[in-house]
Amino acid sequence: MEKIFVTQPTLAPLGEYTELLKTVWASGIMTHNGPLVQKFEHDFCQYEMLDNIVTVTNGTYAIQAAIRALNIRGEIITSPFSFIATTSAILYEGCTPVYVDIDPETFNIDPQKIEYAITDKTVAIMPVHVFGNPCNIEAIEAIATKYHLKVIYDGAHAVGSRYKGKALLSFGDISATSFHATKMLNTAEGGGCITSNNELLKKLQMLRFFGYNDHKDVEIVGSNYKMTEVNAALGLANLKYLKEAIADRKRKYNLYKEILSCRNDLSFQKLSGECNCSYFPVVFRSEADLLLVQDKLLENNIVPRRYFYPSLNTYKTIVPYKKMPFSESLAERILCLPLYFNLSESDVIRIGEIICKSF
Repeated sequence: MEKIFVTQPTLAPLGEYTELLKTVWASGIMTHNGPLVQKFEHDFCQYEMLDNIVTVTNGTYAIQAAIRALNIRGEIITSPFSFIATTSAILYEGCTPVYVDIDPETFNIDPQKIEYAITDKTVAIMPVHVFGNPCNIEAIEAIATKYHLKVIYDGAHAVGSRYKGKALLSFGDISATSFHATKMLNTAEGGGCITSNNELLKKLQMLRFFGYNDHKDVEIVGSNYKMTEVNAALGLANLKYLKEAIADRKRKYNLYKEILSCRNDLSFQKLSGECNCSYFPVVFRSEADLLLVQDKLLENNIVPRRYFYPSLNTYKTIVPYKKMPFSESLAERILCLPLYFNLSESDVIRIGEIICKSF
């Protein structure tokens, strides 16, 4: 029996991708803001109803570019319940991550705790839309306005999620997203920055190409983080299937929940706004229960993933430890189950039944 992993990339038919690659070979343009990169940016914005996006090589650099474009140095308040890239990008740019605990129901940063963490060194808030679930936008923006702070959203999971009729990626001074192979829309590797501020837009475009402006003068210190035509071609091919892929995830997400809701010792993420259901996390009463179920799944060639484990505040080699009770507890008890386009509904049912019978 083949292994079922926690996720697989949603891919267009290979023939559709190779047709786009033929145009790359014909033009000889492989990179440097080529025609397919420009088309991918345009078509993605049309799909998400965004003003613009500046594509880059990956989602981690998208966060770094956002910090650089805003020209901030100091403390950035963020969530300990995320992938390490959220923290490493902050550190790489010479800033200090300051963790604020999460809401144990939404898994997102708790706005009520943000204000207590603000100091005279605080320059920004970097919330994470965990698993594509929208943060409390109004509360975060109110705090940012009150204290004159920038807001950078880590929207690595947020493609296709919406909040009050708008793309989730449209909020904040800058939203950084990922087009990694595991994300709802993938370019194999890739990322992007979204902003409605034209000055920031130009800075982001310069930052990804050595700081050059439209007049070929080096205006700021930049680097080389351009998306290639090969990656953009994959993004364009996959974009055609994004709506179908999101609908498929939602069906399977609801099927999982229907099967597992019969157990009162399991709980689920409280969704706000219109989540893309890119992952299906389930929370156990204890880590012992999680490990028991994980072993049962592995025995059946089903490979779930402990997203996100451990809580980032516990990486003591890169950050001073500060207790985050809710994030640490959740990280010990949460397991993401397989969820992707090619996963059959019969496999979803089988996985749910294995879990229900594991206790």
